[in-house]
Amino acid sequence: METRTVPPVPKLFKVAVAPVQAFFRLEAGSGILLALCAVVAMIWANSPWADSYVALFDAPLALGLGGTLFHFTFREFINDGLMTIFFFLVGMEIKRELAAGELRSLSKALLPLVAAVGGMVVPAGIYAALNAGTPALKGWAIPMATDIAFAIGCLTLLKGRVSHGLVVFLTALAIFDDIGGILVIAMFYGTGLHVDWLLGALAITLVLAACNKYYVRNGLVYAVLAGALWYAMHHGGVHATIAGVVVGMMIPAKPSRRGRDVLDELHGYIGQLLREPEDEAVRTGQLLHIEEQLEDIEPPLTRFVHLWHGWSAYAIVPLFALANSGISVKGMHLSDLLEPLPLGVMLGLFLGKQVGIFLFTWVAVKAGLSDMPGRARALQLHGVAVVAGIGFTVALFVAGLAFANEPLLLAEAKLGILLGSLLSAVVGYLVLRFGPMPRPGTQPSAEPASGAA
Repeated sequence: METRTVPPVPKLFKVAVAPVQAFFRLEAGSGILLALCAVVAMIWANSPWADSYVALFDAPLALGLGGTLFHFTFREFINDGLMTIFFFLVGMEIKRELAAGELRSLSKALLPLVAAVGGMVVPAGIYAALNAGTPALKGWAIPMATDIAFAIGCLTLLKGRVSHGLVVFLTALAIFDDIGGILVIAMFYGTGLHVDWLLGALAITLVLAACNKYYVRNGLVYAVLAGALWYAMHHGGVHATIAGVVVGMMIPAKPSRRGRDVLDELHGYIGQLLREPEDEAVRTGQLLHIEEQLEDIEPPLTRFVHLWHGWSAYAIVPLFALANSGISVKGMHLSDLLEPLPLGVMLGLFLGKQVGIFLFTWVAVKAGLSDMPGRARALQLHGVAVVAGIGFTVALFVAGLAFANEPLLLAEAKLGILLGSLLSAVVGYLVLRFGPMPRPGTQPSAEPASGAA
């Protein structure tokens, strides 16, 4: 038989690609890319080429099917279309945690739930108090959410100084934040409900539930149903990206067969193959059979998360940041930051988040509802609470919904988000970097869990 050798990869190519591969393996990589896109957007929007920034993201697009044409801008395509994939991953992450993660039991979920409530109520209260009686009051939900990519990225830079228990606590807290944010978007930022379309959305959701029950694994089925649900919700008055969450929650999260049963079966099958004579044509079919058996061990949810996580973390969300972080500061003064809207967002994220999360958690622990996460010291818990004030992606998303037709208010809200998130990241990092080390015997955060959101 003729053997062919694969030509070696050029050394120069390896040297050039290695840093890129290392970056994408880095847990903080998505957060770093997100920050870079935000910085680029700010510089671009305030440069001599600012008109090109506006022209690019306000460029009109049209998408048609049959005789129907949909008209939207490039920014709307990102915010209402591509971000549905981001929310799809959020939905799957929530379901995975509920099925087999940190939220699978009340005792595990109670403390991050209490902390998340504090981290949503206090920031919203601060914002509402500063903006009461003004048109900006409808943005009260902007400082409620934690950006898990940024927050976990920040903790990744502090390996060994934050216990694994605290990282898990922050991840679960951020997931509850996501649930709260999703409910707020669905209930308060729609465009007026239309019952007929919502009944259609309910019917599609029931079909998705049946797909979950009968363990449908075909991604094309879910993609078609997701498109139909998005369309129904869009016309029903609920923000269409919520369709992504619903579909994500309907993906089967557990394997169809026990892993041990499949491996026991394959052990005997492979042993039989090794005793048979080599036949290349037959062997291909046998290997495909083994692959199909192994697929029974991997739940569809895990497969879809692996498929879409990289696209969301390194393409969709950074593109969203690039499209929505470009704020022109021409004509603005430092005194403008003291206006109720940007001040409410900034204080809500930086002050409200840390006070709400720390206070509610501390009271819950003292009341005996739960132990301190990761046996953390009070200052370490406080540092993580400050980091939770990094509210970037969902905060920008909510701001875009609240002030969709008010560009001046939207620009002020975005400025407050950027400054509040920056303060939370820097101060939280410093508190954890120069604060006490984790207690002896606690597991260090060598590899923080990565979230979809």
